[in-house]
Amino acid sequence: MENELTLKRFIDIRRELGYTQAEFAELLGIKNTTADIERGRTKLSGKVVSELLKQFKINPLWLFGESDNQYLETSQISVIPKVVTVDSADRDNMVLVNAKAAAGYPQNISDTSWYQQLPAFDLPIPEFRNATYRGFQVEGDSMLPNLSPGEWVLARAVEHIDHVSANKIYVVVLQDSVMVKKIEKRPNSNNITLVSLNETYPPYDIKPFLIQEIWEVSSKITFNVDATTDTGLLRQLQESMQELKSQLQHVKKV
Repeated sequence: MENELTLKRFIDIRRELGYTQAEFAELLGIKNTTADIERGRTKLSGKVVSELLKQFKINPLWLFGESDNQYLETSQISVIPKVVTVDSADRDNMVLVNAKAAAGYPQNISDTSWYQQLPAFDLPIPEFRNATYRGFQVEGDSMLPNLSPGEWVLARAVEHIDHVSANKIYVVVLQDSVMVKKIEKRPNSNNITLVSLNETYPPYDIKPFLIQEIWEVSSKITFNVDATTDTGLLRQLQESMQELKSQLQHVKKV
């Protein structure tokens, strides 16, 4: 029979990840449910411990109370690009991932042939030398006012989660999605917090092992700039000022 600490930690993992006993059992290759393990009736098999390590980076020594580190090598989880694209002269080039391509990006992240269908270009600007860059199209309004839907960000590859900064914006490639967010690492937490600039979107926590790649946004490209918008805004502002002046003059006369 497992000791109480191991059972507690096993239950904590399941709850932390948000799975029911039946869902967790299916993931770990256990028949029906994890209820018997959690009650101490069934031994925690080597296969289950192996699956916890493989799928969720759970440290077996932590599980059995012999270590304080819940995750193995959390800080060293590699988020370096799975594929680096090059041009005909073997120089790094910048692939552009539009919103449609982003839907298939996580699943094709290691498929070199998949990248060949995407447009790529070389940007002959010193700031874009000596690093791997990729362009991503912004989808949705979660990063307003800084980034609007349809704009593009040019982003530099990040090697490790440890290298992220709380005051930068990142493209985060998860197992099933690509999103643009700020990243926060909270003290005494194994989680990573993804934060939107648009306050209508609440921040949420994820496990580091769910992240496949991280790209640090360095610049953005905006298309369809409406030249009349600013002019119109300026005219409105001038009209408001004139109205305010006339009101003030009226008050003085009175």
